Amino acid sequence: MKNIYFDCDLGADDALALAYLLASPNINLLGVGSVCGNTSADQAAKNTLDLLDLGGYTNIPVAVGEQDFRVNTFDDSVKHIHGDNGVGNIELPHTSRTPVKEDAKDMLLRLSHEYAGTLHVLAIGPLTNLAAALESDPTLPSRIASVTIMGGAAMVPGNISAVAEANIGNDPEAARIVFEASWPITVAPLDVTMANTFEEEHRHALLHSTNPVAQAVGQILDFYFDFYTTEYGRRCSAVHDPIAAALCAEGITTDIAPCAPVTVDDTQGPGRGQLICDLRGQRVGWHDIDGAHVRVVLHTACDVAQHLVDVITA
Repeated sequence: MKNIYFDCDLGADDALALAYLLASPNINLLGVGSVCGNTSADQAAKNTLDLLDLGGYTNIPVAVGEQDFRVNTFDDSVKHIHGDNGVGNIELPHTSRTPVKEDAKDMLLRLSHEYAGTLHVLAIGPLTNLAAALESDPTLPSRIASVTIMGGAAMVPGNISAVAEANIGNDPEAARIVFEASWPITVAPLDVTMANTFEEEHRHALLHSTNPVAQAVGQILDFYFDFYTTEYGRRCSAVHDPIAAALCAEGITTDIAPCAPVTVDDTQGPGRGQLICDLRGQRVGWHDIDGAHVRVVLHTACDVAQHLVDVITA
């Protein structure tokens, strides 16, 4: 069993990632921290609690994290992608449960002591909470087994600018702190998440599942698919956050994932928010670069969408 702290801005693809984690037999989900991004930190926490309780996972605590980014104020500007409530305007059954009193940063720090050496961090939103935890306790990386991140664009265009992906681009100051920390990171950038799609057949498999969380996610994805129609020319979606979840759970394999030096552009110029992956010298074959601590996943070796469906509906 892998002990997981899950940091998310729970929107549509985050919901799919959560459903996958809950259904994964080798995952021990210890706690969830919310952060602003796809929706507000408060709404993300509410969405998470509603989905957890819908599935009967009432023992998993949820903590509210950072309400704004380190430099910029959260503006809730992606309602056209994730809906007004972050979950495709679907009204989930409301739980009476509320977030715990500790904030997400403190939850992460506490769990890092309670599960020192065995805690894995999965972050699929802006990295604001993780940066706050690192600033509060710079020794945090010494107690973390691994960090898996959805974010960035290594060799493909960004999705909020020519070079920046949303999770990194919304808070590049936080991302730079996280990527410079001395812990082992696996990052799933747009290179791999945009290359994998969740199709209508996969969504309908969720809708017809006996798993109530799967059914809810199938409904949530309907709105998300509408947005991606202009990107792919059909109703489907990229598989952003669920790929990171599957990598963290070791449910999927990769065939191109070199370890390379990575930094983040946190300047105010046109490159702001770019995840800069130094992949020089790879033309004769993909290989790890000495001293690097960030594994950049560029290609998976399996059908990711079908794997997600198989696990969630099992």
